[in-house]
Amino acid sequence: MDSTERVREICLALPEATERPSHGAPAFFVRDRPQFVMLWPGGHHDHDFPHLWCAAPPGAQQELIAADPRRFFRPPYVGHRGWLGVRLDRDPDWSEIAELCEDAFRTVAPKTLITRLDEA
Repeated sequence: MDSTERVREICLALPEATERPSHGAPAFFVRDRPQFVMLWPGGHHDHDFPHLWCAAPPGAQQELIAADPRRFFRPPYVGHRGWLGVRLDRDPDWSEIAELCEDAFRTVAPKTLITRLDEA
């Protein structure tokens, strides 16, 4: 399974998550809005490697980039809002990617959907 299919499987397993293209790339939303993950399978701008951008809880972006700047980065356009860039070209730990996507979902989802996720 390629990275697009893996990210799709992870994100669409979350309550009421949807997918549609945004800026020519697969993007994942809670109930069609807000967005919580954007996938760049062929790279984007200066990042010419497969990666994703995900919403992140406060402080997570700085913590993860400081801990492992080879895997994590501050993405353009959304980095100033705390989003996290994650490289997918360096043998990613898919359990960790699933956790990051779930954290992204929790960052933007309404409490009712977070409760549904916790109950599942």
